[in-house]
Amino acid sequence: MGIRRYNPTSPGRRFQTALDYEKVTTDKPYKPLLETVKKTGGRNNRGKVTAWHRGGGNKRQYRIIDFKRNKDSVAAVVETIEYDPNRSAFISLVKYDDGQKKYIVAPEGLKVDDKIESGAQAEIKVGNTLMLKDIPLGSVIHNIELKPGQGAKLVRSAGVQAQLLAKDSKYAHIKLPSGEVRLIPVVCKATIGQVSNAEYENVSIGKAGRKRWVGRRPIVRGVVMNPVDHPLGGGEGRSSGGRPPCSPWGKPEGVKTRNNKKTDKYIVKRRK
Repeated sequence: MGIRRYNPTSPGRRFQTALDYEKVTTDKPYKPLLETVKKTGGRNNRGKVTAWHRGGGNKRQYRIIDFKRNKDSVAAVVETIEYDPNRSAFISLVKYDDGQKKYIVAPEGLKVDDKIESGAQAEIKVGNTLMLKDIPLGSVIHNIELKPGQGAKLVRSAGVQAQLLAKDSKYAHIKLPSGEVRLIPVVCKATIGQVSNAEYENVSIGKAGRKRWVGRRPIVRGVVMNPVDHPLGGGEGRSSGGRPPCSPWGKPEGVKTRNNKKTDKYIVKRRK
């Protein structure tokens, strides 16, 4: 996968880059696995904005992804590598030997006509899904479950990977992309390999309008607002704020807000 650059025919084009999508094999999704997506514009059921800077954007359909990979001992063949507008990674359409088709998050290096499998008997190769207890130490993994049978919750975005550091009778030590080392039950499943589309982080948006296409509205700095709108607002001329950065409701930035004592015991090493 490479990065495509443009000639500077306009200010918006000058620093704009895009993926060349050379690994994508089709632009037509598999219709039985599509769902409509209702846009909220960041509003809750009372019409109040609860997630700022959302709204607009192109229409998109949701691809139903199989995060559980629970068809054990049934081999599947990769039919396509596809773009998914709902996530940064690419997805693959796989056809199982019993005829069923499902979408999975495509790992790096997976190609059309490759065979993948899940279950204890699956070999250690890219795209196969096994329980952590069956995966060798040091392996690169993604799509990791937090609870058995729940479906993958961790390490799903483009180009990321985790590493299996250690195992005991109950828990595995997993080093996550953030640097955090976490205990996860060894009966949880994970997929071998790194998530596809690693070049995603190198793409330059180039202009504000391209952000609007994906449904992101402009972000306004607090220091340029009025005092009624933000604690950092107001002042004659350009003012730097006069206090530490904070939210519109006075909550300081950069302060740890995590408060989940039930799961603290599973964190071996905090992220940096």
